[in-house]
Amino acid sequence: MNPLINSLMVRAADAAPIKPAVELGTPLLLTIAALGIALLLVMIIRFKIQAFVALLTVSILVAVASQIPLKDVFTVVATGVGGTMGKVALLIALGAILGRMIEVSGGVQSLASHFTEKLGAKRVAVALTAVGFLVAIPVFFEVGVIVLVPIVYAFARIAKVHPVKFGLPMAGIMLSIHVAVPPHPGIVAGAGVFGADIGLITLISLLICIPLGFLSYWVASIMNRKEYELLPGVKAQVDEFGSASLVHVGHDGPGAQAVAPPRPGLIIFLIAAPIVQILLGTVGTLTISKDNFWYGVAAFVGNPFLALLVAVGLSFFLLAVRRNWSLRETGEIFEGALPPIASILMVVAAGGVFGEVLRTSGIGAALSQTLDHLGLPLIVLGFIISLALRAAQGSATVAIVTTAGLLTSAVAEGGYSPAQIAVLVIAIGFGSLGLSHVTDAGFWTVVRYYGLTVSDGLRTWTVLTTILGLAGFALTFVAWILVGGLSA
Repeated sequence: MNPLINSLMVRAADAAPIKPAVELGTPLLLTIAALGIALLLVMIIRFKIQAFVALLTVSILVAVASQIPLKDVFTVVATGVGGTMGKVALLIALGAILGRMIEVSGGVQSLASHFTEKLGAKRVAVALTAVGFLVAIPVFFEVGVIVLVPIVYAFARIAKVHPVKFGLPMAGIMLSIHVAVPPHPGIVAGAGVFGADIGLITLISLLICIPLGFLSYWVASIMNRKEYELLPGVKAQVDEFGSASLVHVGHDGPGAQAVAPPRPGLIIFLIAAPIVQILLGTVGTLTISKDNFWYGVAAFVGNPFLALLVAVGLSFFLLAVRRNWSLRETGEIFEGALPPIASILMVVAAGGVFGEVLRTSGIGAALSQTLDHLGLPLIVLGFIISLALRAAQGSATVAIVTTAGLLTSAVAEGGYSPAQIAVLVIAIGFGSLGLSHVTDAGFWTVVRYYGLTVSDGLRTWTVLTTILGLAGFALTFVAWILVGGLSA
């Protein structure tokens, strides 16, 4: 036989589906999964091991314990990394660059000033909640809170109130969008694991987050009727920021110069452009026959990668060129957006590995069969598991990717429609919204920057995020019923 043909046949044989060396029973497989989750939480919470390292270590241990052949373990690892990162890495990176361009240009402050002027001084909390909604779509939660702190402090000084009075409702809706709306990493990772349609997720999650914005303002307004202790040193910061202009002009990075911030309409356009492009493509693929030439055009135009790439290009011409940033300065801004997401991408990759190990080992199928016997809808289980993981270890991204990995087989075997899978991902996202407390970096960002004590943070921020998570899930469950009826 020809050596080349023989080599190809050997490779084809090597590419056969990987199976455990020994078929373990369902009780033992579920025990291995439970011990793996417990070990993951202990490593992250007790020993403070970085989530990427913890997830990867646990994945390998679970693979070995479930009798995946040793020679195939790292093939499974590579498959998990490639399958997940191929779907999400570019999306997260492009989203981070777009958010960084808007942040550095002064666009966030421009929006804050515009909405405050339109709604009036008496509606500052409403204005900042609206700003938070828009800013949170392209900008990561912690970054958005930090960038808007000078605005919150300035209004707090003028009104002679605690910064949390204005900052709490704004931060609440920002975190809601962060866990449920692409291109944020957790929801994108969940979509990647399930193979969900990003366009459908964007459409449904944005529609759900609109009433959550009103709820965030209303709940926060009730909480804000009482006074909270201001941490020492924060009053001086409030006075310092409050004595400055309400709008930060220019930026502190490369290309800093005394120029007016971009117009708010331009920033809204940059935020809306990729969303509209994705939604147009999604509508096209839902209404056009797959055999039609225009179906391919709609799929291409509405691809989230292309939509965000176009938005980044628009930000280059409409922000960088118009503001006379040099190519070197603009390149440094682009580069500066990528290091902060490196650890997030690694967590997403490790989550993909965990999901692939669960699938290959048969744990996912065993869990799926067990969940079927419980009689609870999969959407409820996804929400509860994500909420529990979020409360235990703090990271919304870890909660989402771990939950998605656990439920992959159940979703694959459930015969769900694309719309139902999109709603499932959103439900898992809202599970990671609730119970933000001392294990969550976002909790400490809010407490530190708004000058709250830990006890006041638990009484306000933790309660608000939990209410928003439950409300978001309730609205998602309504969407589940609606899309289930349409699918039927």
